[in-house]
Amino acid sequence: MTQQPATETPEASEPAAAHESWQLFRGDGQCRSVPIPEAPPWRRFASTRADNAEGEAARGDDTRTGARYVIGSAETDVVNAAIHLRRPLLVTGHPGTGKSSLAAAIARELDLGPVLRWPVNSRSTLQDALYRYDAIGRLQESNLERGPNGPRPDIGSFLRLGPVGTAFVAEERPRVLLVDELDKGDLDLPNDLLTIFEEGTFEIPELSRLPEDQANVDVLTADPHRTARVTRGMVHCVEFPIVVITSNGERDFPPAFRRRCLPLHLGDPDEARLREIVEGHLGPEALADAGDLIMAFLARRAVGELATDQLLNAVFLRRGGVRLDADGLLRTVLHRLNTDG
Repeated sequence: MTQQPATETPEASEPAAAHESWQLFRGDGQCRSVPIPEAPPWRRFASTRADNAEGEAARGDDTRTGARYVIGSAETDVVNAAIHLRRPLLVTGHPGTGKSSLAAAIARELDLGPVLRWPVNSRSTLQDALYRYDAIGRLQESNLERGPNGPRPDIGSFLRLGPVGTAFVAEERPRVLLVDELDKGDLDLPNDLLTIFEEGTFEIPELSRLPEDQANVDVLTADPHRTARVTRGMVHCVEFPIVVITSNGERDFPPAFRRRCLPLHLGDPDEARLREIVEGHLGPEALADAGDLIMAFLARRAVGELATDQLLNAVFLRRGGVRLDADGLLRTVLHRLNTDG
């Protein structure tokens, strides 16, 4: 008896077609030119073209955020208290709860320009956050042969303020300074940072040693193509920055440091908050297909650590035609962040 080939029903062909439509890479070794779809709103980066840089810097846009920041009224009160008191915010919470994004939300809503970011790691020093001096570059420049009327190298061209130093030179309106994951730094770093915040000033010895006729020096800043004037080597804070310090709770901070900060804990969002976050990032139409993903996210988060942006990734893929319930892809997108299973 000859076996007839199976015919493909419309119900079976439709998911297969949708599945193939999102597969840009197929692993078959064939070269093909395919259109690359638009990135998720939180993964879109600013243009680096010179004609766009100034406009984006002036508006304080964070193109990777792409949506309204969702925060409760109690948390908003803590943020406002920190702004009024000129005290740093010490923000804690699980990864993915929006600790770092809070700084961008404050800067954008208050129109305070781009966030000054200092990502802290085990090698970070306060010196790097204040300023860097390229002594070797200046020496090489000074050794170049020049004509009798050639310009002499200016020390300000070899000195750049870091994110903390740039935040201190703001004169009209405060800047937003993000000190990201401070708990990853050296044990003495919180107290060193606290001293700078309390004194509101720091010295640049390379400039304070200059003769009197070079008392005013224009130095580079952490903002592209912008300089700041430093007088007699002293940087004085005029407008204290809005400081957002994040911590993943890897270690405790000294009591003196914690006493001078306002604590803000961002808890894991519940179902209602998750729906609000999805709607804020992907629009109200995204909620129609996100119900089961939200419930799957909550179930998996109950037994292991998950980040909110993992849910956004799942909803975004679902809207692009991806079958998240097949071949373990949902487990891949909603993988646990802790390493104990």
